[in-house]
Amino acid sequence: MRSPALAALALTSLLFACATRGTMPTSAASRAAPSKRPSPLDATAEQYVKLVLALGQHGESEVDAYYGPEAWAEEARATRWTLEEIGRRAVEVRKAVEAVPVPDDALLAMRRRFLLGQLTAVATRARMLSGERLTFDDESEALYGARAPRHTEAEFEAVLAELERRVPGSGPLGERVERFRQRFVIPADRRDAVYRAAIDEARRRTLLHVKLPAEERFTLEYVTGKPWGGYNWFKGQATSVIQINTDLPNSVWRAVMLAAHEGYPGHHVYNTLLEQHLMRGRGWVEFTVYPLFSPMSFIAEGSADYGVELAFPDAEAFLRDTLFPLAGLDPRLAADYVRMEALLEKLSYANTEVARAYVDGRLGREAARDWLMRYALLTPKRAELAMTSFESTRSYVINYKLGRDLVRQYVERRAGPEATPARRWEVFLDLLASPRLPSDLR
Repeated sequence: MRSPALAALALTSLLFACATRGTMPTSAASRAAPSKRPSPLDATAEQYVKLVLALGQHGESEVDAYYGPEAWAEEARATRWTLEEIGRRAVEVRKAVEAVPVPDDALLAMRRRFLLGQLTAVATRARMLSGERLTFDDESEALYGARAPRHTEAEFEAVLAELERRVPGSGPLGERVERFRQRFVIPADRRDAVYRAAIDEARRRTLLHVKLPAEERFTLEYVTGKPWGGYNWFKGQATSVIQINTDLPNSVWRAVMLAAHEGYPGHHVYNTLLEQHLMRGRGWVEFTVYPLFSPMSFIAEGSADYGVELAFPDAEAFLRDTLFPLAGLDPRLAADYVRMEALLEKLSYANTEVARAYVDGRLGREAARDWLMRYALLTPKRAELAMTSFESTRSYVINYKLGRDLVRQYVERRAGPEATPARRWEVFLDLLASPRLPSDLR
């Protein structure tokens, strides 16, 4: 999966394969003894996987990951169902899942709800690829099971006013912010060392709380010519390929974001735990496939964004003491840098608002791009990349910040107001290892 479309994110490949250590999560879902007993949902789960693979024949972005039987993939390529057929079958399979009585077991009941939500997304996506257009909110509800709250221009103006007071220099605010951020871009000859240190530390901290399979690893690749900042390609067997787009500036904060969001405890860990606990532990074949435009992405992106703050509550100290020296930056500037990034974070919902207005036809392309430059303080190049992303993924943008906020609320509510960091990790990892939907976070 991916970090936000405009993340500044990694010429050589780097393999990270270290011995695993730590403890298993101790929550209810993790303690439950794996069971591969036959279930009335097994047949519909197989049909669901084949429907997702069939949908993948109509767009290369539809299937984000698949590590199930190759024969099923070959069948999808050979059969090549029409979008109409996929949509019709998805509705039929969903009805078959609805006909299965709600299990008494909480995890099995979650599995049933998961299949219902995923099948709704498959049917919706088939209609969309056939030409049907939904409003931004209706689309996000059908595909991801959530609707983003609305934020006014006045809210963003208040943040901009504060930035005007805090950002040094003269000239337009956007240019001043960009000049400030450029001071913290990692030099190309130091990039690998900085990313290596950030990822190693994110992995070390994650493994204090969860035991991953011995074969767990990922390859890091540096790429160009992509519309996104970073991407995780999960390959099964607890392995991933993580790519970083070096066309965009690689700031030192983005190294931390990449390490946690794409790797530990983000996408790589999420996919690994689903594979370990649900596919291999219980034989649930629906977790051999990941349709991008589905509720899975809401949980994946939201948990990956929240994982950054969970893994690095001391981000300022880590940047100052470790990454700034490696990047050749002045550690005395770390505090100012972190404060600026935190203030800019308050503008994060601007992407959602402009995407909603653009998808719903209330803003044209040029006006939407200009809106991003004003309220999200994006450079012209980054604003153009954002518009390209909105045109291809439309309401997908809700999965990041809204997903993060709901995951944070879920963890804090379940962990309790006096929870220790270890307890928050426990709740978080249980979420990653279970078939929960966005509705389960509320």
